[in-house]
Amino acid sequence: MDLLLNCDLGETSNSDQLRIESQVMPHIDQANIACGFHAGDALVMDKTLSLAKQHLVAVGAHPSYPDTFNFGRQSMSLSSPDLIACLKYQIGSLEKAASDNDLCVSYVKPHGALYNDMMINGHLRSAVMAAIVDSQACSTLMLQATADADIHKKEASAFGLTLYFEAFADRAYQDNGALVPRNQPGAILDKKKMLSQVEQLKQDDSVTTINGHRLSLAADTLCVHGDNPEAILQIRQIQAILSQ
Repeated sequence: MDLLLNCDLGETSNSDQLRIESQVMPHIDQANIACGFHAGDALVMDKTLSLAKQHLVAVGAHPSYPDTFNFGRQSMSLSSPDLIACLKYQIGSLEKAASDNDLCVSYVKPHGALYNDMMINGHLRSAVMAAIVDSQACSTLMLQATADADIHKKEASAFGLTLYFEAFADRAYQDNGALVPRNQPGAILDKKKMLSQVEQLKQDDSVTTINGHRLSLAADTLCVHGDNPEAILQIRQIQAILSQ
């Protein structure tokens, strides 16, 4: 399986973090760029887009609930029209910044609680898809690879959208294909287990769940994290596995 590497970026104005991101960018294929409602701002978007352009990395919008206080990790109850308007604004902001850099937004990957909520709520998925269609910025949504992939493809097709199915390098999986919640033991894999999971995805299109069961995953792209100095080496090691 040929997996792309995607990474959430543009989520801080900290100069040290921006230096880390500049070292991460050459090793990924897709940059999910924060659009200001959980993190990021116009200046950070511009700097991140410039890096993506320099390294020929595809650009994706990374919108969230309007929740900077909780970094977009708190579920919110919004009507469909309000959520669609919120997402269109964020996607449009990145699209404008991308256009100023002679780039285009090629997909959307929701952030945090919105991502998790849409995976279990069909009405939310529909609202997200409607927002992407209305924004006219792109026609591709990134969501988690699960056993419901065929259902999600049909939903996306009804909106005229295509999908990137995503797996996670450093997150443990439950037997039902959902991620182990971050507040539970073993949710985040250590380096050895992470590299082993990447190897298994590469060789067998599967992961081993937290209970030891084999779970098939048909993924197009692999989420990696670039928020600390150690991540740079880890991404290089992941890249080496995928290129074997």
